[in-house]
Amino acid sequence: MHFASFSDFMAMGGYAFYVWLSFGLTLISLVGIIVATRMKTRSLLNELRSKQAREERRKAAQQMENTL
Repeated sequence: MHFASFSDFMAMGGYAFYVWLSFGLTLISLVGIIVATRMKTRSLLNELRSKQAREERRKAAQQMENTL
């Protein structure tokens, strides 16, 4: 599809509202997915670190108990 000018391109043959709205909603959805994924990844990594630290403390306490 060829456009005579940039304003013709932006008008999208009279369908600009629908075209640009769909692009905008798609972009917002993709950004939302990326943000949610990163937040979930951080949350899971923090939970994993917490569990590992708890396990280390438990092992250290068990070793102290066994030496007594």
